[in-house]
Amino acid sequence: MNVGRALADAQPRVYWLDRPERPDPLPPLAGDTSADLLVIGGGYSGLWAALQAKQDDPGRDVVLVEAGTCGWAASGRNGGFCAASLTHGLANGSARFPAEIALLETLGQANLDALLATISLFDIRCDVERTGEIELATAEHHLADLAEGAALARRHGHDVLVLGRDEVRAEVDSPTYLGGVWHRDRTVMLDPARLAWGLRSACLSMGVRIFEHTRVTGLARSGGAVVASCAGGSSVRAGGVVLAANAFPPLLRRLRAFVVPVYDYALVTRPLTAGELASVGWRHRQGLADSGNQFHYYRLTADDRILFGGYDAVYHFGNRMAPSLAREAPTFATLARHFYETFPQLDGVPFTHRWGGVVDTCTRFCAFFGTAFGGRLAYAAGFTGLGVSASRFGARVALDLLSGAETPLTTLDFARRRPVPFPPEPMRSLVINATRRSMAHADAHQGRRDLWLRTLDRLGLGFDS
Repeated sequence: MNVGRALADAQPRVYWLDRPERPDPLPPLAGDTSADLLVIGGGYSGLWAALQAKQDDPGRDVVLVEAGTCGWAASGRNGGFCAASLTHGLANGSARFPAEIALLETLGQANLDALLATISLFDIRCDVERTGEIELATAEHHLADLAEGAALARRHGHDVLVLGRDEVRAEVDSPTYLGGVWHRDRTVMLDPARLAWGLRSACLSMGVRIFEHTRVTGLARSGGAVVASCAGGSSVRAGGVVLAANAFPPLLRRLRAFVVPVYDYALVTRPLTAGELASVGWRHRQGLADSGNQFHYYRLTADDRILFGGYDAVYHFGNRMAPSLAREAPTFATLARHFYETFPQLDGVPFTHRWGGVVDTCTRFCAFFGTAFGGRLAYAAGFTGLGVSASRFGARVALDLLSGAETPLTTLDFARRRPVPFPPEPMRSLVINATRRSMAHADAHQGRRDLWLRTLDRLGLGFDS
């Protein structure tokens, strides 16, 4: 299909958020208020922090402020892959936290189970599907890496099934597939916006005071409290603060070296007909991701559209963020072309939605944690695109840190250790863009990592979409 024609009617809107059931915004904060706990940010991390704080102590006065509306940013525009891993995958966790990885895998599964229990408890209707995920080999050199990953997963008790070329194409039919590994027990698919809206509703039902369109502009210590100044002149004084702003410009100077905003992009087709869906197969509705450094992730929605995203991960000089950067036309054309190469049998199926969003990236690919203002503020950041489930755990760690007491989570090396910082500009842009070029080169040359990537490996640095 002509890519331009396929994208002609694709609206620059997030499919998940483009719903009639989207809740009306809550009023902004007017004037000054106080609370026992202030949560800054109404995405998954902030919503989980507020909800768990009220579950811990229903009498605790919790205020949540959000610069837009709850779930409008990364939490409402991701692919809806809800994975148990806390470490952006078992391989990454094994390399970075070898002494703790078995415990982290156990904690990750327990966290996912608790997330699903909360969805059930509050009747959050977010289209949960326990399908698992297939990692796909689309080049010969991927096969050995997938086999190694499957063996590692089995050693940690995962339910995995290695699929040959014919077997993977019996699951989902694409001429690009050479093999795959079906991880059957540690990833569920869900509707990310409906999860965020459901958590918002749960928070309100528990008595959390939520103020939307309330942007925090500064933080200051005041006696035994922290005062958050907000645009428009309002403020919140709180005994404790959880900062859950993730990729957005940090309110804490110390975080600016550790998190960079990277733009990720996605397309969604119109609903497939029964015949179109039959031509692909996909009876088990697994999430899919190929194994390139520049990888695609894709899935079926509840109404049988295909969401197809990833590949480009774009960083802009100086951590720049702007609404226009979420509408990169060349990236959408690239995604559309790759979609039809993956599913030539769907030639003629157009796209209805196209959007971009920011991923909070750090050099270890998974969340890190810390405190400020004498322990009166705690934060979790750097989820690097795998935070749908891990954000709940991150919120729990932040609340534990805020309590001031040692807990089984706050004593983890995973919770205590920080990632390697990014260099300042202009070196930051040079490093990130050189890394992207080297990763693309590796994809085109049988996965061979050049001197630049090998050097970054030794330094513990990384870059991912």
